Amino acid sequence: MSEDVSVGALWRRWRDELSQRGFATATLDAKLLVGHALGFDALQLATRESELVSRLLASDVTALMTRRLTGESVARIIGHREFYGLEFELNEATLEPRPDTELLVDFALKALPQGGRFVDLGTGSGCIPIAVLANRPDARGVASDINPRALEMAGRNAERNGVSDRLTLLQGDWFGALIPPPSIPPHKGEGGDGTDGSGFDLILSNPPYISSEIVETLAPEVRDFDPRLALDGGPDGLGPYRIIAAEAAHWLKPGGQVLVEIGYDQGAVVSNLFEAAGFSRIGVTKDLAGLDRVVSAHHI
Repeated sequence: MSEDVSVGALWRRWRDELSQRGFATATLDAKLLVGHALGFDALQLATRESELVSRLLASDVTALMTRRLTGESVARIIGHREFYGLEFELNEATLEPRPDTELLVDFALKALPQGGRFVDLGTGSGCIPIAVLANRPDARGVASDINPRALEMAGRNAERNGVSDRLTLLQGDWFGALIPPPSIPPHKGEGGDGTDGSGFDLILSNPPYISSEIVETLAPEVRDFDPRLALDGGPDGLGPYRIIAAEAAHWLKPGGQVLVEIGYDQGAVVSNLFEAAGFSRIGVTKDLAGLDRVVSAHHI
């Protein structure tokens, strides 16, 4: 860019470029990325449109927009995403939180008893347990993930949202992270957090549920930038559910509950897995789009 350009002209220039390339959210993307590069919020972007942008800052915008043109999401470029009214940082090891997953948090908040204990399996950014704890100051949680970089980000997000003192992060594959149980002091004299043998009230998970073959057909924004480990559920997309259904009862209190997010066509088959494992009162809840989204199952 050979000359300085105004803030308004800059974001509109990139809006037009994104629109011509087929980006449905071109206007929003351009405003967010220009605002991020300039350090402007939405109000500043609107009220300072006539200000000139230096060539150096304009080149920073170009770098961000080039990434967007390759299909990388705005949230990944900016490095954070809002979920359940909270801000979460992202890195290459974490799945970008989606609004659909907020339904899982809604159910968890209703299902947890007073002073309840829960575990979130495959936590990624930590968005699920952190959202639960931020809205339930009486609760205590454990979150596991096989990727240490994901756990690092979950820890930062827990600190950022003020719940790190009530969230224990453990590295390992599914329930393997809980063995052997760590020595964690009881919470307010009411027993352990679930890893001490007392059991959890609730098990949560948004596991990888896309079949390996289908992963290759996903939109570039997901296929090329979301971590494959958080997407690929095995040949039929059901591998993690089989593990959770088979082992969950060992970690739940009597009457405890499992809540898992599922793919749009997995309600019946995931329900059958929990029924075969001896769970009762199994239900499937649809999201706002009318698609199967959450399976709940109770431990007898």
